[in-house]
Amino acid sequence: MTSLRILPLLSSATEIVHALELGRFQVGRSHECDCPASVLSLPVCSRPSFPVGGSSREIDRLLKDRLRSALSIYELDAERIRALRPTHIITQTQCKVCAVSLEDVERALREEIGADAEIIALEPYELADLWRNIRQVAQACGVVREGERLIERLREEMNSISERAAQSQLRPRVAALEWLEPLMAGGNWVPELIDMAGGRNLFGAAGQHSPWMTWEALAEADPDVIVALPCGFDLARTRSEMHWLEERSGWQDLKAVRAGRVFLCDGNQYMNRPGPRLLESLRIFAEIFHPHLFPATYEGTGWERARDDSR
Repeated sequence: MTSLRILPLLSSATEIVHALELGRFQVGRSHECDCPASVLSLPVCSRPSFPVGGSSREIDRLLKDRLRSALSIYELDAERIRALRPTHIITQTQCKVCAVSLEDVERALREEIGADAEIIALEPYELADLWRNIRQVAQACGVVREGERLIERLREEMNSISERAAQSQLRPRVAALEWLEPLMAGGNWVPELIDMAGGRNLFGAAGQHSPWMTWEALAEADPDVIVALPCGFDLARTRSEMHWLEERSGWQDLKAVRAGRVFLCDGNQYMNRPGPRLLESLRIFAEIFHPHLFPATYEGTGWERARDDSR
């Protein structure tokens, strides 16, 4: 194990590595890896291939233009990776938008880097895949027993939250929004977390990619709770993007808006990272749906109530 040199190229993989107590073997990171804070001092080995500071609409347009042109969303720093001499590179095959893809890594290794590293390709679509991904990393790095212990702990704590949420008489109808312009619903593991937290998910299906949706569909469903958790956005940036919803005709008439049950989440740090912090993501949903059962432990850091300037 002392010869391990691990290079995760997605943030959730970095968190899996550290949860398995392998952090001391991590030699580099992606541009999005920021937890735990200790990884911030590591060399950055990837970068987005387009500006990411624009609005939801601008980012969506740039992404679609890149994908239509069959261009990579991310670029690898081949020279830096070569110098780091990784023994294991962790990437993913689930989404070209979320992180550096297997295709990008294999091309770079073959054409530019010439590194002889084992590639661990994660493919998270649903909660069961998180356990599978932890096992993949643990087995490749020789810590199988630690992987099973981590899985057991996470599952026990998630089941405990779910059992407490089930004590509530209420199961609010929930719209989870993963993008605000255009609208996209939370898919993959998000519907499972909503169900486990004692809510009824209205859009998106467990184990399937996040679907585009229309404003008309949201208005017609008239959910009890709306949760904005844009992929890659923290609370402050999500707050700045809420105008895409608030300026819609009929927004103020929605049940969730009238009841003050519109919430913002740090989707970047929690819901959109299929790693160990899906446990905290579940807890955040439970706090939002059932405040009488769950103290607001993550309010202000993981979630906040949307401001209502009309009152």
